[in-house]
Amino acid sequence: MNDFIFNIKTPQEVEELVASRIRMIRKRKKMSQVKLSEKSGVSLGSVKRFENTGDISFKSLIKISIALGIENELIDLFRQVPYESIEEVINEQNR
Repeated sequence: MNDFIFNIKTPQEVEELVASRIRMIRKRKKMSQVKLSEKSGVSLGSVKRFENTGDISFKSLIKISIALGIENELIDLFRQVPYESIEEVINEQNR
């Protein structure tokens, strides 16, 4: 279990990782930041800030995901979280 502690990322690291992945997907789809802004309804400033810092509201992240056609990735978020202990399994069965 101590190994898990060393794998914990900071909120900023997670934000930057998500932003990097979204930027990669946007570029793969050959979509400019301007086009993504127009298609998602998220301001261009917010799109740029998100891609540079990872800072974005969850609602805007949803809008961007829909505009990129990857909203199912968000819908499936936390769907299959692995158990960390037998106690978690028992707790789930007792709910």
